Amino acid sequence: MEYIAGLDVGTTKIGAIIGEVDDDGAVRIIGVASNPSEGLRRGVVVNLEKTVQSIALSLSEAEQMAGIRVPYVIAGIAGGHIRSINGRGVVAVRSPNNEITEDDVRRVIDAAQAVALPIDRELIHIIPQEFIVDEQRGIKDPIGLCGVRLEAEVHIVTGAVTSAQNIHRCIEKAGYKVHDLVLEPLASSYAVVNDEEKELGVIVMDLGGGTTDVAVFFEGSLRYTGVVTLGGRNVTNDIAYGLRTSTDEAERIKLQFGSALHTEGDKELPIEVVNVGSGKGRKVSKAVLVDIIEPRMEEIYRHAHAEIMKSDFSRLATAGLVITGGGSMLDGAVELAEEIFEMPVRQGIPGGFTGLIDEARSPIHATGVGLVLNWPNQEREYDTNYTSGEISLYQKIKEKMGKWLGLR
Repeated sequence: MEYIAGLDVGTTKIGAIIGEVDDDGAVRIIGVASNPSEGLRRGVVVNLEKTVQSIALSLSEAEQMAGIRVPYVIAGIAGGHIRSINGRGVVAVRSPNNEITEDDVRRVIDAAQAVALPIDRELIHIIPQEFIVDEQRGIKDPIGLCGVRLEAEVHIVTGAVTSAQNIHRCIEKAGYKVHDLVLEPLASSYAVVNDEEKELGVIVMDLGGGTTDVAVFFEGSLRYTGVVTLGGRNVTNDIAYGLRTSTDEAERIKLQFGSALHTEGDKELPIEVVNVGSGKGRKVSKAVLVDIIEPRMEEIYRHAHAEIMKSDFSRLATAGLVITGGGSMLDGAVELAEEIFEMPVRQGIPGGFTGLIDEARSPIHATGVGLVLNWPNQEREYDTNYTSGEISLYQKIKEKMGKWLGLR
């Protein structure tokens, strides 16, 4: 039995999920906590001490619920600093009998990731999309096959060195060890879409507080990732400005009455608004609130749509679009997305686990749950340094972070 914590370090909240993983890889959620995020902006740490306090509070509350102390944390990483590219590598098979070995796979992955990166950027993920053996495409696991020429197409995700370093520092200062950093939309996908959807083609869009992250899957592989530096916090700020109230009051109004689309009766539904400064209340109709929210949500969606269309695989998303994260819980968010993206849209609710189902089955916990659900797969990857899924860079990242932090 193993215990692992998934930590969603977001702009508006710090979410912690603790899972119990049995020998068969089944996950039981035993700890859930979420607290306001203090010290981050668009996924980037801007106040170290406030971020440390928020992380420590969420993890300690989740541990108290679980009744255990977690040994390490897998954290999500996102933000406007994330960049991704596709790479390709080619090697000759070394074996005398032309049988492809793990060594051949490692060499072709190394060749595919040999791209020139600026000094301020670091690799986060190398994710194989497919292998090609003597021009035969669509191979997921080439080990054991015979061939002379082995090629690999991979998706490479990079992040700013300082952003990854600061997240690492905050978690360490909160008293926990960092096992790995995982791209947040990739983590969310483990919780809200299944293998069949990824095979058919699906788009995952995580509507966070500071950013909106997208990931495009096709034929079971991650094909494209992108980030839009707009999110739920922008909607809250618009409400605060438009209704002349505080951001806390604007957030309350958004959660309680907010909608991305007009409905019948909006003009007749009054909403109590507390004026900023005076503390006096006044009433506005819900229609006024929707007039503020809808244009901003449409803007976020159109920017996300433009980002997704950069991928050659976006039009092949037969399974449609899955929206998750806190922004997806806004009334009308799914319907508005269907209008903008012109494809089937559903809300992504985490699944695939037992335990605290009522507490964890919320889109706001998609990243944290996904980090925990993928733990058994990560363990297998670390053992062999290769699977037909993702090539884990845990050891390299760990060594590099050690150097960044002066631990070596």
